[in-house]
Amino acid sequence: MSRPLLIDIRHVSRSYGNVRALSDVTLGLTPGTIGLVGNNGAGKSTLLKILLGLLRPDSGGGTILGYDIVHSATALRGRVGYMSESAAIVPLLRGAEFVTLAGDLYGMPHRDARRRAHEVLNYVGLGELRYRRLEEYSAGNLQRLKLAAALVHDPQLLLLDEPTNGLDPAGRAAMLRLIEDLIAETGKSVILCTHLLGDVERLCQQTVVLHQGIMIRCAATSQLREVLENRYEIGWDGPDEPFRLALSHAGVEVDTGTGNSSGSIMVNVPAGFSTIAFFEIAHSVDAVITTLKPDEQDLAHMFLRMTGQSPSHDPQAVEQDMAHGS
Repeated sequence: MSRPLLIDIRHVSRSYGNVRALSDVTLGLTPGTIGLVGNNGAGKSTLLKILLGLLRPDSGGGTILGYDIVHSATALRGRVGYMSESAAIVPLLRGAEFVTLAGDLYGMPHRDARRRAHEVLNYVGLGELRYRRLEEYSAGNLQRLKLAAALVHDPQLLLLDEPTNGLDPAGRAAMLRLIEDLIAETGKSVILCTHLLGDVERLCQQTVVLHQGIMIRCAATSQLREVLENRYEIGWDGPDEPFRLALSHAGVEVDTGTGNSSGSIMVNVPAGFSTIAFFEIAHSVDAVITTLKPDEQDLAHMFLRMTGQSPSHDPQAVEQDMAHGS
């Protein structure tokens, strides 16, 4: 029996004036941990706000947790927790007051919100700072505070928009551990909106890739990794074009732009292809294989390929590039 969909939206589009933020996005996602990735301007935050009922799509519609995203915004906000990318704090408030206010806004009775605020502040490690004013919080503690505010009403689904934004490596690692523990202990569904592909690879079961407002891939994260299993790096001594042509005739797809001066390329092989065939193909054109190894690329490389960027782009710089919208 198939699992009910957590998110089921069809042909959702949204523009800001002449700028198209989302274009005909259709998604069907089951409960679990979902990575929503893309560079700045990809439409990630716009999609989150539509799922929250904070923005109306220009066209299209659907449901989240079974509630209509257009007509059930109030009911949705009582069941979904949202951690915004921006600071979103109220000056002069203390930590416990801020989280209590979030509970009030989610529709909780004030007494319940106040009691629950102390519980979630303890949970995220801010119990000792609950009476400190928000402007005195560090960047890492502000992120924890926003997570506490998203948890105060015990939502079924958490939408986390760049939860490690602005954190140093130690702070980022601590936040990821906190989210990882939260998922393991509560079983809540989480949508992690981020430009950091390593965070998705670590935490998420499903991955959605947005690029310039278009949904270009939606799959289990493990399936994205499996795509790489039939890829090889191959190098040879001998004629270039005859070898490439012979590979093509054998059903091997050569990635354009992956060649270098020594003849090394990345190739995709068909199912059931034996690596022995590489040597037979090389022999047929008087070439000698010098390099043959499976592809060990990660999601950063996968993002480059899916968005049509040059495979020769430095993969270690991908996350920095995405952070600056490049």
